[in-house]
Amino acid sequence: MKFGQSLRATAITVALAGTATAETLPSALAKAYMGNPDLNAGRASVRATDENVPRALAGYRPSVTASANAGATYETGRSGSSGVLANTRDALFPRQAGLQVTQNLFNGFRTANSVREAESGVLGARETLTQTEGDTLFSAAQSYMDVLRDTATLDLQRNNVEVLEEQLRQTRERLVAGQITRTDVAQAEARLESARSQVSLAQANLQASIATFRRIVGVEPRQLAPGKPPDRLVPPSLAQAVRIAQAEHPAIIAALHAVDAAELQVKVVEGELAPSLNLVGSVGGGYDTSTSGDRVVSAALVAQLSVPLYEGGETYARVRQAKEVAGQRRIEAEATRDAVRSTVFSAWGALEAAKATVVSAQAQVAANDVALTGVREEARAGQRTTLDVLNQQQELLIARVNLIIAQRDRVVGAFAVAQAVGRLSAASLDLQVARYRAGTHYEQVRDLLWGLRTPDGR
Repeated sequence: MKFGQSLRATAITVALAGTATAETLPSALAKAYMGNPDLNAGRASVRATDENVPRALAGYRPSVTASANAGATYETGRSGSSGVLANTRDALFPRQAGLQVTQNLFNGFRTANSVREAESGVLGARETLTQTEGDTLFSAAQSYMDVLRDTATLDLQRNNVEVLEEQLRQTRERLVAGQITRTDVAQAEARLESARSQVSLAQANLQASIATFRRIVGVEPRQLAPGKPPDRLVPPSLAQAVRIAQAEHPAIIAALHAVDAAELQVKVVEGELAPSLNLVGSVGGGYDTSTSGDRVVSAALVAQLSVPLYEGGETYARVRQAKEVAGQRRIEAEATRDAVRSTVFSAWGALEAAKATVVSAQAQVAANDVALTGVREEARAGQRTTLDVLNQQQELLIARVNLIIAQRDRVVGAFAVAQAVGRLSAASLDLQVARYRAGTHYEQVRDLLWGLRTPDGR
């Protein structure tokens, strides 16, 4: 059995195994999109953030309060005139009920600013969800390629053990024939044991990658088909990639929405220093309130003006605090821009390096394959030692493993660039899934006036 031929056969088997029923990279990404717990938690977070808008809109609406009370009173005493006293007893059962409606007419624009703040929070939460989606899809693609890489590496290492076992058998036969010394056998035995330890390491790496795949995608990997890089999502130049990222990356857009929300919070707190005008209407009735059998009905419509004069400086402190928070958010937005720019440069460099490494690794494999054939022939002619053959076999193995790693890095690098510019999503990848639309829940709850159940029935 020739070492170069056996490794080529293994590589082809890994690439084509089970192609008829194989799990493809797009199908794995679709499963992660539908079932990843981090992504589903992010969607729940956005739905919870949606409820801040109807909470803020409640400031435009009246508040209605109903009240009722009932009880019993008993009075006893003496009363009389002209020196004549009489004992009196009086038992009453007073009952009262009322309804009060309060409508705010002006509150320093706090309601309007609170609504705008809540809407900015919703938009920011959606962008954060978009970033979580991209991170999840990248992690799924990375874990998919890791399983492919570690599977191929394990197969190569196992194949290497088989080749070294055959090499050791032939070496022992040559020892018996007196063609070589015991040293050659010891070298072959040492190399075989080293190869077996590499198999154990490759198995451990594969198990770790499978566990990561299961956590992110939600299923066990079964017969994975070769992965392809999403080159159509990669901009044609680094400069264009930076421009796209600065304009479209969801982390930057979310940070800008956070700045808007913080600035609106300043206005909300400042509104607490403005006068507040409410219109209060009430109607009520009472029975047996003063004497047995009496009945009282009352109604009122009152305008209430409240002007804050001084509250110990607490509101002023919160205004200053809100302004500092707004300044913090602006600094964080600039820091996010710098972080995104740095990530684009890093991802772009890694992708370019992976492309060059694939080409070099392919040439290295071809050269080592030819070299191994030559060393084997020279060894048969007595011009090379057993150690020379073992070393060349090791060189070819290392070259093939490096090629597998480079091919994995090439695919993952393209996904990393797409993620870095903010264009990695189910829509951009055209995944065959039912797309989650965050706006649907928002429209369902925005104008709800009452109801305890969520739109999905909980």
